[in-house]
Amino acid sequence: MVVPSTIFENCSIMNLEHFLYDYLVRIGISPMSSKYLNMIALLILLLIITVLVDFLIRKIIVKLFTQFTLKSKTNFDDLLVKNKAPRSIAHIIPLIVALELIPHVFIDFPYFENIVEKGLQVFAIILTLWIVRSFLNTLKDYFKTLPSLRDKPIDSYIQVFMIFAWMLGIMSAFAIITGIEFIKFITTIGAASAVIILVFKDTILGFVASIQVSINDMVRIGDWITIEKYGADGDVSEINLSTVKVQNFDKTITTIPTYALISDSFKNWRGMESSEGRRIKRSINIKLASIHYLSNDAITALKKIDLLSSYLETRQSDIDTYNTSNNINKDLLLNGRNLTNIGVFRKYTETYIENHSGINKEMMIMVRQLAPGTQGIPIEIYAFSRDKRWQNYEYIMADIFDHIIAAVPYFNLEIFELPSNSSFIDAK
Repeated sequence: MVVPSTIFENCSIMNLEHFLYDYLVRIGISPMSSKYLNMIALLILLLIITVLVDFLIRKIIVKLFTQFTLKSKTNFDDLLVKNKAPRSIAHIIPLIVALELIPHVFIDFPYFENIVEKGLQVFAIILTLWIVRSFLNTLKDYFKTLPSLRDKPIDSYIQVFMIFAWMLGIMSAFAIITGIEFIKFITTIGAASAVIILVFKDTILGFVASIQVSINDMVRIGDWITIEKYGADGDVSEINLSTVKVQNFDKTITTIPTYALISDSFKNWRGMESSEGRRIKRSINIKLASIHYLSNDAITALKKIDLLSSYLETRQSDIDTYNTSNNINKDLLLNGRNLTNIGVFRKYTETYIENHSGINKEMMIMVRQLAPGTQGIPIEIYAFSRDKRWQNYEYIMADIFDHIIAAVPYFNLEIFELPSNSSFIDAK
């Protein structure tokens, strides 16, 4: 926009120049030449015009955009207003006005004109970065409203783009201030690339980690992860370029480096949450001295247990047939085939779990015996809870083991536990 020079020769400018002249004389300062007075008067007028234009344009653009967002069905424009994108765009017109009028203000002072123009050009770069940041923040907020992108590390990509944008902006500003061509300035910076890599080491590692995490779908926002090294055990609340925030179940926040997700081992519970059940894997230790063969009387007593009656009838019949056909001397229980109390207990436990309403019957159910140790022989229960919610899962698991532990004495078994003070007192 070219403004005729006659606009600066009207009565208002002359009055402003006379006012400045009289004011300098009144306060005891030698009046400057008319060129200086004219320049100062024009500069003050330029500032007034720029401020007025900025105020009016900002009010008009913000108001029009706000009215448009009220009629629009999408929330993208609402997010633009929230991130002040229209307000930043409104500053472009006053900046253009200032750049067009500066040559007329400093027409007799090319040195000052050069300084002010460079300053406005640097401000133009900063304004461009503000606008870009507003648009990127709007995209980030909008993507987080989409179900397909809500759990993706959008923050990381936005931060990477802004880092490159700020680097280009700073280099452009230095090139303008120093008067060096941008290409030559980039070449000079390239020589110091080793220092730049050292300074931005964590940023580069975080950028690479963010890409790998996203491509390999290792972690999403909302995933429950466990990283023992950092004491993190909870839901991922934020993934950005340099850090991952995990809200632990005690409501504390653990912040870990993003690159730790690819350099260290961690556990992601997403597979469990998306599956049909949550695993129960716990054992009880049976005292070795309590394990023995079952006599006929003991088997008869155990047949009163509903979950075992059918099994014991069939199993005992098979054993008796085998022992009879092979002429086994059953005066000694050790001879031939026999039932043991721990074996019958395992079968009872498995049958009980298979009939439990909280267990997913479509997934693996197993009661197994582990290797004996110094604390007895472990009987491990391996099954999957139908309800995966933590509180309900704990209730189901506790309900199962309440029953199993209480059932152990019915099989003449004992649960191993280390002796307490009361044990020694009772022994006396």
